[in-house]
Amino acid sequence: MNGSVAVAKMHGARNDFIVLDNRASAPIDAIAFARRWCERHTGVGADGLLVIEHSERAAARMLVINADGSVAEMCGNGIRCVARYLDEAGCGDALAIETGAGIIETRVIAREPEYLVRVSMGVPKVVPRALPIPDAAFVDMGNPHVVAIRGEGDPFDVAQIGASFQDERVFAGGANLHHVVVEGPRSLRVRHYERGAGLTMACGTGAVASAAVAIRSGLVQSPVEVLVPGGVLRVEWDGAGVAYLTGPAVHVFDTVL
Repeated sequence: MNGSVAVAKMHGARNDFIVLDNRASAPIDAIAFARRWCERHTGVGADGLLVIEHSERAAARMLVINADGSVAEMCGNGIRCVARYLDEAGCGDALAIETGAGIIETRVIAREPEYLVRVSMGVPKVVPRALPIPDAAFVDMGNPHVVAIRGEGDPFDVAQIGASFQDERVFAGGANLHHVVVEGPRSLRVRHYERGAGLTMACGTGAVASAAVAIRSGLVQSPVEVLVPGGVLRVEWDGAGVAYLTGPAVHVFDTVL
């Protein structure tokens, strides 16, 4: 890879990204770029790379590449960052963005004191299937999630179990894992292990998947406040239709790599 590339560092509830607007740039090897610059000791450091590309179906297309170079279908925190980036670039505050999970509608609902974006996340699909751990649920959000709701004192090693899910012999294709504790009638505390990134401060699609399982189980009611290590996300779901995710999008800095 030759030449310089302008990027932004952004995060959604501390789930952090390098954002690369590739609409007016020469094509690059995005996977090699992600592996090099997402590394936290020798690069910028990020959970993943978000590449903005032209789309014939929407305002733009978002490509999500994890820190290890693997490609993800969708990223709920990342798409809020892309929505803010595009809004600040003059594209508007209500945009449709193409992803590997389909067309996602976004809307900037506040810029001060906190930049908040509301995202139409599609219909959560809680799918019956055999899982490597007991008393868990599988949720298809356009990407795969395993949600385990446990009591406050129940031992649950998110890092160890999540890492084991990336072994094809344990979980074909890998999956994101979420450990959920019910905090109140409209509140959950969730920890995440994401494919290609490991433990993260937040997972937007995972927050929606976790809330969907808890709502279907009658443990909480919508809207749900999801407390993640990096902050607070809000999930709205009526139990049948489209779910909505609202959370912050922070523009940290711009640089050239």
